[in-house]
Amino acid sequence: MEKVRNVAMVGHSGAGKTSLTEALLFDAGLTNRLGRVEDGTTVTDSGLDEIKRQMTIDSSVVFSDWNEHRIYMVDTPGYADFSCDVKHSMRAFDGAILVADATSGIEVGMETVWEYADEFKMPRLIFVNMMDKESANFNAIVGHLNEKWGKSAKIIPLQFPIGKESEFKGVVDLLSMKAFVYPDGKESDAGEIPSELSEQAKEARAKLVEVVAENDDALIEKYLEGKELSADEVKRGLRAGVVQNKIVPVLCGCAYQNIAVKPLYDTIVDYMPSPSERSPVPVVVPGTEKEETLEFSSEAPLTSYIFKTISEPHLGNVLFLRVYSGKLSAGSEVYNSGREIVEKVNQIYVARGKNREEISEAGAGHIAAVAKFKGTRIGDTLCDKKKPLLLKALDFPEGVASIALKPKTKNDQEKLSTCLSKLAEEDPAVRVRHEHEFGQTVVTGMGDVHLDVVVERLRDRFGVDCVSEKTKIAYRETIRSSVKVQGKYKKQSGGRGQYGDVWLGIEPLPRDQEFEFVNKVVGGSIPTRYIPAVEKGVRGVMSKGALAGYPVVNVKATVYDGSFHEVDSSDMAFQIAGSMAFKKAFSEAHPTLLEPYVEITVVIPDAYVGDVTSDLNSKRGRIMGIEPRGGRQVIKAHVPLAEIDRYSTDLKSMTHGRGSYQLKFSHYEDMPSKMSEKLISEAKKEDT
Repeated sequence: MEKVRNVAMVGHSGAGKTSLTEALLFDAGLTNRLGRVEDGTTVTDSGLDEIKRQMTIDSSVVFSDWNEHRIYMVDTPGYADFSCDVKHSMRAFDGAILVADATSGIEVGMETVWEYADEFKMPRLIFVNMMDKESANFNAIVGHLNEKWGKSAKIIPLQFPIGKESEFKGVVDLLSMKAFVYPDGKESDAGEIPSELSEQAKEARAKLVEVVAENDDALIEKYLEGKELSADEVKRGLRAGVVQNKIVPVLCGCAYQNIAVKPLYDTIVDYMPSPSERSPVPVVVPGTEKEETLEFSSEAPLTSYIFKTISEPHLGNVLFLRVYSGKLSAGSEVYNSGREIVEKVNQIYVARGKNREEISEAGAGHIAAVAKFKGTRIGDTLCDKKKPLLLKALDFPEGVASIALKPKTKNDQEKLSTCLSKLAEEDPAVRVRHEHEFGQTVVTGMGDVHLDVVVERLRDRFGVDCVSEKTKIAYRETIRSSVKVQGKYKKQSGGRGQYGDVWLGIEPLPRDQEFEFVNKVVGGSIPTRYIPAVEKGVRGVMSKGALAGYPVVNVKATVYDGSFHEVDSSDMAFQIAGSMAFKKAFSEAHPTLLEPYVEITVVIPDAYVGDVTSDLNSKRGRIMGIEPRGGRQVIKAHVPLAEIDRYSTDLKSMTHGRGSYQLKFSHYEDMPSKMSEKLISEAKKEDT
């Protein structure tokens, strides 16, 4: 394990994570040319939708060998809609490489992954990319990083650039105090620092040594005595500071031109933690609350975690896992401790994008893939059945954007359901449900782009062309007053007739009570055997209200009198009489429309509280409370569901992508009269 490094490439969309991963693979001799995102030739962005959109959509695992170390990397998406995938991938890795655009600096995607790294106690380093761009400013980026996060960790450069913008050609390394210049993208040997940069290098080196010394009692004592720290002491102190999350090193370069990328490899090997040095991983014994400490050793019983799934036609689900302890061996059986099933391990792979290499076993600390498992999903723990342990799975948040899908041809209806199920297994942030009330198949995701990708994959991967439409809102109808009416059904058509006579009273119920049917008939005016038929008639009418065709709720119906005919009365006659009575009573009881309200929880930086609350108020929302949480503000409000159809886009616009939110159903309320009149009018037009 000491020779393994697991690092996640994370950051904002467009910062160059994929290009940096590509350059690292090239420098390790694993490719013979640098792939380009815009050409669709990179190892990691190999999906059709990724090539089309020129962006990472799925986390992609690769590996390389450097200085006798095995390095696993995962290239993650930067777009907010795919942050669930990023978080699950980061959980399985030991360190984070935060990639920043040299001109944009700290963007929302970087803020998000920094929070994830804090949550998982992940050591991290920062690579300032695109140093050749106009307006690239390394010192400004370092300053912003310290303003933002300098209180929680010492953010210190290990390098600084040689040349600016288009003249950028290399870096000064502050550990070796050498210059590395890359003419035409080709590396030269370490050379002397240019004289004009010599003083800057000395000052930066002194600052680096001071930061390293501050994190080690022995080193700070020597430093304060004015003694010079040796190269080994600086290196040892720096490594300890990084592993303990006290120091965050900063490097710079240009992945696209492959300038100063190789030093990143050396930094990963020298300063990122090995699997045995990661923070303790909490595990429990299944069926109990008993916690145990997981031993990071290949000699211990197997414990591994599934962090990623992709679906392939010839292999089915390919599951990516992190081995925390023990060994995963081909031909063995493993126990899924959460689902209590046994799976057979046929083949084990290590992945390099879509290409895979079969191996016989994967030891503790390694990242591997398996296929053809029947019941295992993302978040599951695979372990030794004799020593079952369970790693807590991360929750996938509820989606915030929804669309209704229907296939262009009826023949594809069943296929649509099957393929959506496969996509939901692959990406649990995709939720699928069938709304029987409207006959809609509703797909919910983390944003509009996320849903667009689902539709594209249905078409490109499974050959299912779909039409998307807005999801229909489940309005309801109710009453505001009490009335009593008669419903009488009498029909003579020669021979036996039909006769049912019902006196029915209806009254409003509280919002938390949908329906109550009461029998108060006395004296046998309606025989007891016909009462269920009356209730059936009432319920039948309530399923489609008279205002706009929505179900009727919050009503108490009481049958209290009536009459019958010895020969002509029947269940059918009393069912019709009951429906007639309810229709009449409903129209006289001041009917109204109800609309669903959701509870929305919005998490935003302080600066956007005014804009967001004002917008929620404009959407007929009611602010229920605002409270601080971890440097942000949490706004809770009740808002009509109809008003937040595009809230994902609205919030991104208002907060420059720095806001997030979650929804859950809250309750129903009376709809304003003007809006209900419009809805009723539209419903009548549809009926005609």
